[in-house]
Amino acid sequence: MPSLDRRRFLRDAAATTALVSAGGLAAGVATPAQAAPTPTAAAAPTARRKGAVSFRWWGTAGWRVDIGERTVLVDPFLSRIDTGLFTGPFKPETPLTVRTDVIDPRVDKAMTVLVTHTHWDHFMDVPYIAKRTGARVFGTLTAYHLGLAYEVPSTQLSAVKGGEVLDFGDHSVEVVGSLHSRNPSYSVAFPGVRVTPPPQPATIADLPEGDTLGYLLRVDGGPSVYFTGASDVAERNLTGLAPDVAMVAMQNATTTGDYLPRLLAGLDYPKVVVPVHYDNFETALQNPPPVAPTDRTRLNEMIAAVRRISPRSRVLVPEYETAYHF
Repeated sequence: MPSLDRRRFLRDAAATTALVSAGGLAAGVATPAQAAPTPTAAAAPTARRKGAVSFRWWGTAGWRVDIGERTVLVDPFLSRIDTGLFTGPFKPETPLTVRTDVIDPRVDKAMTVLVTHTHWDHFMDVPYIAKRTGARVFGTLTAYHLGLAYEVPSTQLSAVKGGEVLDFGDHSVEVVGSLHSRNPSYSVAFPGVRVTPPPQPATIADLPEGDTLGYLLRVDGGPSVYFTGASDVAERNLTGLAPDVAMVAMQNATTTGDYLPRLLAGLDYPKVVVPVHYDNFETALQNPPPVAPTDRTRLNEMIAAVRRISPRSRVLVPEYETAYHF
């Protein structure tokens, strides 16, 4: 069991009343957790909260976070187009088809969009959402230039690289330099960056990885939550973050050594670990989340590993569009 230091003890004690109840935690692996009830005044003192905070998973690494009247999106990918990735053969020439009929009912507003990297299943809906809502998009220099290629106004695009701490009043966002996971061939799909605006992308292969970031969201009077978009980690960049909650992308290959041990130790063993990027994200956004058989095995192994590496952490397996309160 990891050693318990004073910083972690104080953080855990302060966060306990704000975390999801035991009823919202996955007791088993096969059944996703249900929504935690909205905290009552007794469970979460009103003096600590500026407003309601909810987290809704949109599949893959995508989230909608509502902080009072403000909405923050992380890697919003709702179109969920079929590329053959789960049924074979995989088709890199798949056209980028934004499903406005799926996006519009779910994205009525957004203040901020945080992009971890620019693969299609993280970025392809972002330019449409930015232009629809006027949200400011934060991402790598590649995300900035791709945004320009889609004619998103430069005034809505902010290039970040890691180390920035962005203050939004009732919450802040710390940008963390990270890494993309490797496939069984020790390579990354669609590698590369964009240092100038390219022609507007037409296929999924036109959206490269473009470097990878993580984001730590700290809510004033609420939880601190770390978001990953891919299953690798530059653990030295995590020093001092110590989030209450970590949204952790599931590993799809074993080529990244000691991924979970390094990530969980770097994050100081969060109170709650939420697996993401475990679903078949080329199907409709309907519960229960569809999981390919091989990914079900990986999910089971991931949950077991988290419980072994960080026995004090609770594992929450989310369902789509369900409001969670931490």
